[in-house]
Amino acid sequence: MGIQVCPVTPTFVAEIGSVDLSQPLAVADDAAIKAAFWKYAVLIFPEQNLSPQQHIDFAQRFGPVETDRVLDPNVTPQRLDDSFADISNLAPDGKIWAEDSRQRAYKAGNRLWHTDSSFKYRPGLASMLYSRTVAPVGGHTEFADERAAYDALPQEAKRRLEGLVAEHSIAESRRKSGFTEFNADESRRLPPVPQVLARTIPESGRKSLYLAAHIGRVFELPEAEGRALAAELIAHATQRQFVHTHRWRPRDLVMWDNRCTMHRGTDYDDLRWVRDMRRTTVSDVANTCEQEGVVIPA
Repeated sequence: MGIQVCPVTPTFVAEIGSVDLSQPLAVADDAAIKAAFWKYAVLIFPEQNLSPQQHIDFAQRFGPVETDRVLDPNVTPQRLDDSFADISNLAPDGKIWAEDSRQRAYKAGNRLWHTDSSFKYRPGLASMLYSRTVAPVGGHTEFADERAAYDALPQEAKRRLEGLVAEHSIAESRRKSGFTEFNADESRRLPPVPQVLARTIPESGRKSLYLAAHIGRVFELPEAEGRALAAELIAHATQRQFVHTHRWRPRDLVMWDNRCTMHRGTDYDDLRWVRDMRRTTVSDVANTCEQEGVVIPA
């Protein structure tokens, strides 16, 4: 028997059953998972028992796993190895972080609407987040369908977006959430990068917005106008009709297409409840401007 695909809506978010991701996948199951991913953009795999290596092995079916991290480990020690982003509230010793933790201040930016690694020249394609321990109250993840949001735009707005390029930076989104304490090494490693505002998803042919809190200016527009446009588009794409909320259970693996979704974490009592989650992200094939044939602004 093959995998079960249970859509949450006809084109956005599906639960996947009858599959054990800790085991080698049959060719047909691998193909079915990928077909579902290209269609629904967010897949939920409940009741998975994954070791770190099994998590990485599954991610590598979709591309190379990122290993470059934002924060300097000499200043902010990591709990996990470089293949994982630590989406938890735990210090390296496994205890709940302190109220004044640098990690805590930095990760406040995860509560803004974003897509993973758009601030890298070669951005993220897919992310896989695995839950070990979840907070009993709060700590959900919201996902926004940027394909449906693009479809809902007036034609004039779609025409305006053609060829427009935005500048993405991790410093921009963290400034918005109150974190500005990057050291010289962190700032040097992650300079601002260009990404298109609208793109085509090759597997489906669907057009999609490509947005994130990482956006600062929009090239060829006055800065205030560009920032206002980005804010307006994010507000449009995160209307309730485009958003799904995932309420985590232990041992969920949720994967999403960073090319056509945004997501954000919701609040929980992070000084009381343990939330132990880890994420892999695989890189896209190239910068979005290169993929869309748009000249990268000087």
